[in-house]
Amino acid sequence: MKRAAAKHLIERYYHQLTEGCGNGSCSNPRCASSAGCTRMDNNAAAVKALDLYKVNAQLCDPHPSKKVTASAYPESNRDRKSNRKDVHSVRDSFRDVNYLTEDKVYEILAVCGEKEDYSPLIRVLGRVFSSAEGLVQSFRRSKPHTKEELKSLQGKDEDKDEDEKEAAACSAMEEEDSPPSSSSSRLGEGSSGDTEVQKLGPDEVSVDIEAVRRVYERLLSNEKIEAAFLNALVYLSPNVECDLTYHNVYSRDLNYLNLFVIVMENSNLHSPEYLEIALPQFCKAMSKLPLSALAKLARLWSHYGAEQIRRMVETFQQLVTYKVISNEFSSRNLVNDDDAVVAASRCLKIVYYANVLGGDLDTEHNEDEDEEPESSELTLQELLGEERRSKKGPRVDPLETELGIHTNDCRQPLIAFQEFINEPLNEVLEMDKDYTFFKVETENKFSFMTCPFILNAVTKNLGLYYDNRIRMYSERRITVLYSLVQGQQLNPYLRLKVRRDHIIDDALVRLEMIAMENPADLKKQLYVEFEGEQGVDEGGVSKEFFQLVVEEIFNPDIGMFSYDAHTQLFWFNSSSLENEGQYTLIGIVLGLAIYNNCILDVHFPMVVYRKLMGKKGTFRDLADANPVLFQSLRELQDYEGNVEEDMMITFQISHTDLFGNPLTHDLRENGDQIPVTNDNRKEFVAQYAEYMLNKSVEKQFKAFRRGFHMVTNESPLKYLFRPEEIELLICGSRNLDFLALEETTEYDGGYTRDSRIIKEFWETLHLFGEEQKRLFLQFTTGTDRAPVGGLGKLKMIIAKNGPDTDRLPTSHTCFNVLLLPEYSDREKLKERLLKAVTYAKGFGML
Repeated sequence: MKRAAAKHLIERYYHQLTEGCGNGSCSNPRCASSAGCTRMDNNAAAVKALDLYKVNAQLCDPHPSKKVTASAYPESNRDRKSNRKDVHSVRDSFRDVNYLTEDKVYEILAVCGEKEDYSPLIRVLGRVFSSAEGLVQSFRRSKPHTKEELKSLQGKDEDKDEDEKEAAACSAMEEEDSPPSSSSSRLGEGSSGDTEVQKLGPDEVSVDIEAVRRVYERLLSNEKIEAAFLNALVYLSPNVECDLTYHNVYSRDLNYLNLFVIVMENSNLHSPEYLEIALPQFCKAMSKLPLSALAKLARLWSHYGAEQIRRMVETFQQLVTYKVISNEFSSRNLVNDDDAVVAASRCLKIVYYANVLGGDLDTEHNEDEDEEPESSELTLQELLGEERRSKKGPRVDPLETELGIHTNDCRQPLIAFQEFINEPLNEVLEMDKDYTFFKVETENKFSFMTCPFILNAVTKNLGLYYDNRIRMYSERRITVLYSLVQGQQLNPYLRLKVRRDHIIDDALVRLEMIAMENPADLKKQLYVEFEGEQGVDEGGVSKEFFQLVVEEIFNPDIGMFSYDAHTQLFWFNSSSLENEGQYTLIGIVLGLAIYNNCILDVHFPMVVYRKLMGKKGTFRDLADANPVLFQSLRELQDYEGNVEEDMMITFQISHTDLFGNPLTHDLRENGDQIPVTNDNRKEFVAQYAEYMLNKSVEKQFKAFRRGFHMVTNESPLKYLFRPEEIELLICGSRNLDFLALEETTEYDGGYTRDSRIIKEFWETLHLFGEEQKRLFLQFTTGTDRAPVGGLGKLKMIIAKNGPDTDRLPTSHTCFNVLLLPEYSDREKLKERLLKAVTYAKGFGML
């Protein structure tokens, strides 16, 4: 009823603008009978009528003497009546069109073109595109797309060359001149929803997507017609949101999804006109779709090409950015409370998973994770009402589960993951509040941590930092309660007391005891003490501990890892004489480094981080793990001759271990008797990679992964980060931008940015070589890597340490503080600084 009333009012405004009320003395400036009214064509009048309806403008009543005013216009009464009759005949001929087909649109367009009056088309588009029922029935196909047809949608716009486009334009013009076929114009008529539902597959819809694209391409070039789409979307969206929220409309008619498919094909959605009202309302409506509908949209869009995916990403990103920069968000006005930003982020998630599904997927090759037996005894946490989180991670995205995939299954997405990150949003996001919503108020408040693809590594790392710190405080609290209840000795920290010259043995023994007795202690805050050395561990001692452990474990003399001089990467030594405890230790060390926000100087190929995230290594992973072997196997795959006769390879492989001993392995039983042929060479390559990356190091890697998961099993690490981001967390950034460090450095003790020695210091440091810069970073911060986000995120302080002297500069690595005496000249500054950074090891050096 409300829609009918609105339609009636808009029509009255339109007639008032084009024909007037008939009162010659009318004073309404929005009436054609008024002397002050500006004459406009029918297209402009249709758009103006919608605007007048929105603001509830004055509406004239028809005047009895309407015929008198007709002669006031220059044109004759006969001409006016004739023109008005033509307009009415065109208008009336399409009153019964309640849904559209491609041919029907072209038919109306042709009639309007002849009369040079596009108001009938604008009225039909406004009526259909503002009606959910009309839009759902529009542009139907006679049968569902096959998967091959869906895949063909990818390149339609991209693959057409200029000749094809010209031919298509000519064809369209011929169609416009010729009458539409009866079968085409009846698409969707008389087709029952039940019949359509039975035909549709999990990634198919009943709408003809190609036809929709052609229609938009023809119509969007006209500004007046584009305004009809805009206004229709404003009226459509609230009704759709209401239908989905309160009437469960999708469960009754699966074709309801058609309207979202049709609207999203509008290539102008990201234009400024849509950003204020239309697009935010539409995003809110789309975010109300049930999980099954969201999954279906993701599957459908996954068949689109990269350009279509990028267009949709830009549409939602444009809205997020527009809302962020046009509002002043703060801790009191959270971006999490902006409905438009939240809705756009949820819609962007659909496109994100479509991007993953449409990419290069590997849903197989999953690592078997070790199942830990559940204890039947009630823990103190459970007695206190504190629920223990799942050992495999606290959260899985429901849409991910519905689709049956994981981000880590995607080798190569359609477009880069980086295009989903919104930097303006990251800048205004209050991560402490967002983390609280993520962990506590997930039902009532939206957390952007549920859409980790939109966050950069720096923001996600901050969320992980909060999670780690809260777990540390939780373990500390539990320790205090245990001490009160059971009388145990209070030990709220993970204390490691080690000797510098026996660091591996001491750390291994201590961590093994903790892992066996109470693995939860690994989640306490780390506190390291070097025997015989002074220094309170507020971060700096832990950094040095990690650095020394890594240097020792990766020492080639120990033989735990093999080193490839070509790639400068380490790999697990399958012939290592060390026990599994050593590998568990390095896994714990990597976990503790993430947990305690420290950076390690480790060099693994990416396949190690993929395996830590649950994926096995495959042939493609050899590209960076063992590029020489990868190239050889690829040449075998691509060889055009007779593999069996020319290469004489069998399913028995041989290689040399770290100590120079020759080893052989049968990829299949009696492999030395099975030749590699053109038919079975793909199997040979797959099994070769499987052996090198998985089977040969299975024992070592399982111990390594077990140690890593001892620390990180309850962390949202796997939920938030991709393998390449895990590497960034552990190793830091290799890019050292000292100009960024100079910009963020603070000064104390009398120094300022304009002090003479400070200017000389930075000039000297910028002239250092790459290795000298790394030594300086190691001396000042305890590591030679930049943190996540680069050196600009490192808060370094340079403090004055007295007047000119022969003493060397010193540092507090735990606070990233450099204590710099005020040397008399640049040469002395350079000499003292180089000596300090070159010979810096241990605590207490002056």
